[in-house]
Amino acid sequence: MSVEFVYATRLAEYDFGGAHPLRPERFVLTAELADAWGLLAETGVSADGRGEDAASGTSARHALVVAPGTCVEADLLRVHDAAYIAAVRAAGSDPAHWRGGFGIGPGDTPPFPRMHEAAAAVCGATLRAVDDVVAKRCDRAFSPAGGLHHAHRDRAAGFCVYNDLAVAIAKATAERPGLRVAYVDFDAHHGDGVQEAFYARADVLTVSLHESGRYLYPGTGRAIEMGAGAGTGFAVNVPLPPGAGDECYALAFGRVVMPAVRAFAPDVLVAQLGADSHVSDPLAHLQTTVAGQHATARRVVALAEEVCGGRVVATGGGGYDTFSAVPRAWACALAALLGVAPPAAIPESWRALAAEAAGPGAAAPPEATFSEAVLPDAAAWGADPRAETERVIEPLVAVHPLLRE
Repeated sequence: MSVEFVYATRLAEYDFGGAHPLRPERFVLTAELADAWGLLAETGVSADGRGEDAASGTSARHALVVAPGTCVEADLLRVHDAAYIAAVRAAGSDPAHWRGGFGIGPGDTPPFPRMHEAAAAVCGATLRAVDDVVAKRCDRAFSPAGGLHHAHRDRAAGFCVYNDLAVAIAKATAERPGLRVAYVDFDAHHGDGVQEAFYARADVLTVSLHESGRYLYPGTGRAIEMGAGAGTGFAVNVPLPPGAGDECYALAFGRVVMPAVRAFAPDVLVAQLGADSHVSDPLAHLQTTVAGQHATARRVVALAEEVCGGRVVATGGGGYDTFSAVPRAWACALAALLGVAPPAAIPESWRALAAEAAGPGAAAPPEATFSEAVLPDAAAWGADPRAETERVIEPLVAVHPLLRE
């Protein structure tokens, strides 16, 4: 069993600035923690993503660090309009004079220098991850900088410029007719851009577990959204109530994700592991823990073993507890892909690195992997999140073509 970690420090150029909630330190610190835990085959993570000893190979306990692939305009055009790509280039070439439009402007997705090149590099990482797994160059792959699931065909949205997931899946299915891809999204926010890209197709299943759009951006992802045309029945949505935590995610995985993916019988499973369902996340209202997110990653791996020979691609996604919860959750996800237990302790060297990156006054990361500064409290939400989750799942199971028993 071989695992790739698709990463290079240049991916951190996808950066909206220090005041923006989406910080590249999330995946940079993930790579550093994975390295400190000894999960990477090389000693150290180099700027080109090749490590210091690319000839050392991998074992079942180590992931090989590989460089992102190349994403050319033809790849982007499978998902995005030419006019939009031209707008991204223009915005990134002169951000100070960008007049706005195409979803690029003050707020969620502001322009920054070389925006096109940085966003295309993230696409290149996920392209490499998907292609290497589908081509059987490795069994599993993780693209931690990826997961930009909100970008649409003609506009940026929700911190996302290009939709790396949709680009990679579209290319894989175009180059390999008949390939079936199951996409499962665990981000707190609905995976609207990926669903939109494949809503009328029968060869890509999209499943999204997310906080209900009644309370959270982007306002989509209702249970009644099930696909259209040839894709009818190949979109599945579980809108979770505020306060939903580890128990609710486990329930939705067992009642919805597993039967849907089994019924679809994919050739590869792609999982977006957004970490913003965490109890300490400032932008959502869910209550999972790092331990719970690790359990979700392990369930993904087990499901892939069952349905598609273990072939799974994982990406990052949302997550705004940048210097603690997110890198711990994603380093644990890499451990799950490797089939090993994450160490119980956080190395002091990494804690110091994260504290320095966070800046003066920030709380220090915990000493233990599964420690939480904020503990879940379901009672704080007024209603019982588990009961509310069951009220979403029961009618969905009763009517969805892939879930009816």
